[in-house]
Amino acid sequence: MGLELYLDLLSQPCRSIYIFARSNNIPFEFKQVELFKESVLGKKPAAGSGAEQPHAGEGNTLLTSDFVLVGPSNSEGAGKVSLLKKVPALKDGDFTLAECTAILLYLSRKYNTPDHWYPSDIQKRAQVDEYLSWHHTNIRANAPKTMWIKVLIPLFTGQPLPSEKLQEVMEGLSASLKQFEERFLKDKAFIIGSEISLADLVAVVELMQPVGVGCDIFEDRPRLMEWRRRVEDAVGKELFFQAHEMIFNIKELSNIQIHPQLKEHLAPVLMKMLK
Repeated sequence: MGLELYLDLLSQPCRSIYIFARSNNIPFEFKQVELFKESVLGKKPAAGSGAEQPHAGEGNTLLTSDFVLVGPSNSEGAGKVSLLKKVPALKDGDFTLAECTAILLYLSRKYNTPDHWYPSDIQKRAQVDEYLSWHHTNIRANAPKTMWIKVLIPLFTGQPLPSEKLQEVMEGLSASLKQFEERFLKDKAFIIGSEISLADLVAVVELMQPVGVGCDIFEDRPRLMEWRRRVEDAVGKELFFQAHEMIFNIKELSNIQIHPQLKEHLAPVLMKMLK
């Protein structure tokens, strides 16, 4: 039995794993866990792309890193793989694993990926670890909220949030981006030097979340924009944009109808996540 990855490409951690595995030619079976129907959010990765397509109609619900999943998906299988009932989730034979960083490190070690991803040099590796630790309470603390504010909460509550709420989140994100540029990026090509690492990949997928809902945080930040372009080139632009296709189509969610019971259940959950 080969490697199985349970991923929802709406989720930033899932996209980082997908891009990492594909860019390193790691063979895996792609178990796509869908938040909403494919026809609403965009196309799945094409056949022959190195990822096997799942069958619709499987699964129930699953809590991801960012959302409560609903509708047809591979969520039932993912729930069996991850006791945390979350994606991303990995299954490698009888071995199962959850959490994005743990999965990325497992893949890098098992498949002996190029050293620059997670360097053997102890100080460079420590720099990757430092960023990954900082990321969760800074960039990740604000970037996903742009999607909740502009798309998900209005979809489930039927009401837009006050503009002040988005402004508050964007101010927090701006402060984190300033630290990111001054503390981590500086005048380097990538976070730890001249080559891409796991730190860059985890950072960039997070920052694409606001872009997908019309908050272009790269505008007026030329150093950040150039860094993003270098990351895209390093992993391959086609793969990068394929992984983000659903995010670029996220606003189409506003056109779908949500069952009233589902709205009643999820609206308070999303509001709580925003606090």
